[in-house]
This record gives sequence, structure tokens and C-alpha cells, in this order.
Amino acid sequence: MTTEPTARPGAQHTEVSSAYLRQLDEERETAMRTSAHPVSAFDGASPALHERLEAQVGADAAEMVALMLDLAEHPEVAFEEHRSARAIADVLAAHGIDAQVGVHGLDTAIRAEIRGPGAEDDDAPTFAILSEYDALPGIGHGCGHNVIAVMGLGAFLALAALAEADPSAVPGRVVFLGTPAEEGHTGKEYMAREGAFDGLGAAVMAHPYGYDLADQTWLGRRTLTVEFHGHTAHASAQPYMGRNALDAASLMYQGIGLMRQQTPPTDRIHAVIREGGERASVVPDHARLDLYVRSQRPETLKDLSQRVEEVARGAALMAGVGLTIHWDEHPPSLPVRTNEALTGRWVQAQRRRGRDPLPHGVVSPSLAASTDFGNVSYRIPGIHPVIRIAPPEVALHTREFASAAVSADARTAAADGAYGLAATVLDVLHDPALAAAVAEEFEAAGGAIDVPGFFD
Repeated sequence: MTTEPTARPGAQHTEVSSAYLRQLDEERETAMRTSAHPVSAFDGASPALHERLEAQVGADAAEMVALMLDLAEHPEVAFEEHRSARAIADVLAAHGIDAQVGVHGLDTAIRAEIRGPGAEDDDAPTFAILSEYDALPGIGHGCGHNVIAVMGLGAFLALAALAEADPSAVPGRVVFLGTPAEEGHTGKEYMAREGAFDGLGAAVMAHPYGYDLADQTWLGRRTLTVEFHGHTAHASAQPYMGRNALDAASLMYQGIGLMRQQTPPTDRIHAVIREGGERASVVPDHARLDLYVRSQRPETLKDLSQRVEEVARGAALMAGVGLTIHWDEHPPSLPVRTNEALTGRWVQAQRRRGRDPLPHGVVSPSLAASTDFGNVSYRIPGIHPVIRIAPPEVALHTREFASAAVSADARTAAADGAYGLAATVLDVLHDPALAAAVAEEFEAAGGAIDVPGFFD
């Protein structure tokens, strides 16, 4: 006779409450009734040009949707996006545009350009439109990078078609950059160090999300590996002859938890103990933690990094063990510095498409992740707005969001985003006052910083 196994008491996790998310939704709904992004003070390109641009985005929409679905069917993780990069380059080639694949130090990076009147002048306006196309392991396009890919590509192709029909429609130079390896990595930083953003006046891209939001909070992120080195001993016969590395790892983990009480609400520290011994009868002589450290400003990220490192040193001192600290196996990501002059034109374009992006602060900044576009935005002016393809409760990096990334809403967003990015670039190219305001705002915010050396 056999019996069915029964669950042990406590084997199931406690119920996760959604009360906090509901509270955030209520606060957002209240703010939406009283908040709106201000109207842009700049003229931008002519209404006639915008009409032609919008018509071209519509003409290319079916092709962009087909590519969006194809990328979703064949997801590729960071640095391995060979098929995805080739698919994008093939679409560019079909439109008569030469694209380089394997540029700026990455095998799966892409570059193409439109050169209009005056593009050869040293002071010619030059702007970049960015696409991402890497996926998540096991989840596929659970962050919607297939949608990002076609928003950027669709914007670039629409501007290229305008320039072909009338070169004066796109004065200056527009660069398309396919930027690999955003998920868990910093592909844009690798590209930047190989000159990808040199000479550019600004860069724009958009991300799918659960809201239409003009200025989303994006946190800076660093990674850290801490190893503690102790001394083995028999855990029963002579424990006093050992130095327990796992004790230090445990102390650090607890220390970080306590430190969170004295950090701003948007600071984030995530940690796992990856190694801590093999047998309970042996005092562990080696333990390892992997950590992510995130904060909303470059300066506060530097400060938080120092504090985390001090916790590690204190834990080692208390346990009497040695310590090795390794920062940033891959380059860190900075927060996004949003350019409001550019954002205003994105909002105008989205309103033309029937959307009304929320201003900064309506959605709680606690709902924040990280992106390597932040590293771009501290080199040149930039925007990284988000566009709605799913309900707010559908989180990024889930299978549910991967499903949303091929939905009817995603198909609409792909066209709306493509128009928004192209319209923003077109406005800056045709409005010298806007272009000057973009540059002046960037300088007033602190100008370019030394991204590779910032944490040294």
C-alpha cells in the first residue's frame, strides 16, 4: 500500500501581499488627475514634415511587426545576438542602406548612417537612434527588446525614406546604432569606449513598459564579488583552530540588511551567498557573495559602493578572515540623465499618436531598474522614455511581459515609438533653438563626465 506524499508544515511560502502595489496604483491614479507633462516651448519641424514622417512610419509598420515577431521567436542572449543583428542588417539592406555588423568592439553591434545636406561639416548636427535586441535566459524577450529593436529601426528607416525623397528633409547626419548586451551587461559602455558616441549631439531610444512615461527613473548599478578566506578545522574536535569564512559571509549579509535602514528608498542592494562550505563537519575556509548595488545618482552610487565595501571589511575583521573584493566584472551602469528639452518633443509626438505620457514623479521612483543607456546619457544628451504595451501589474523580466511583447498593444507601440523617436530627431534637426536648448541643458546639468574613471 502506498500513500500520497503530504506537504510538510511550512514547506509553502507565505502569501505575497499586493497591498503595496495597490497603494502605488492609487497614488498614481490621483497624480494622473492633476499632473501633465508641460507642452514643449519649441516649434520643431514643420507640420508638413511630420505628416510625411507619420505616413512613412505607417507604410513600414507591417515590416516592423514581422521583424518584431521574428526576434521574439528567436531570442538570443547578451553578446550572442548574431541572428538578430543579421536580421536587422538585412532589413536595412532591403531599404538600400549599408549597415556594418561587428563594430565598436562588439561582434553583434550595428551601425548605419543617413547623411543629409551639410553632413560633412564639422559642426553639422548629428544624432543617434538606438536599438536593443538581446533577450533573457530562459524567458526570451521578457524585457521587450524585440519591441525596442523595431522602434529604433522603424524611426531610422522613416527618416531615411524622407531623406531619399527630399534630402533637405533630414539635414545633418543621423546614426543608427544596434547596441547588444544590455541584459546583465553594459554593451553600450563597451561601444562607447570604442568611439560609438564620439561626435554625436544626442541619442534617443525608448523602452516598452506598463505605463506611458516621459521620464522613468533608472538606477545606476554596480556589481561586486566578495570572497572571504579563512582556515579549516574539525568543526567538533577543534573548532577553535578554524577561522570561519561562512561566518563572515553571514555577517556581511546581515550587515547589509541592517544598513538598508539608513539608505534612501530608491537605493537597492541585492546579494546571494554563492559559496559557503561543503560539509557541516568542516569549518569553511572559503565563502563568496555576489552583489548588485544600485542608486539614483552617480554620486550616491559611489557613496553606497563605499559603504557596502566597508561592511565587507567589517565582517572580515569580526570573523578574523581574509578578504578579496572584485568590483564590476562588467562595466557599471550609471543612472539615466534625462534631457527635458528632448523629452518635450517626444511627448508632443506621442500626443499626436493618441498617448499622453506621464511626467516624472507620477509613477513611484521605487519601481526602478537599470540600463546601460545611463552611461550614454552622461556622455551626451539623451532620452529613454517608456511606452505602454501591458497593464501596470505585468512586470518586466517575466514570461507575462514576453507575451505582451508580441501582443496587439506591442504592435501599436512599435509604430508609436518609431514615430516618436524619429519626430524627436527631426525636430532637433530643424529647430536651431531646440538644438541649442538641448546642449545648454546638458552642460547646466554638469556636462559630460569621465564614465570609465568615475568610480576609480
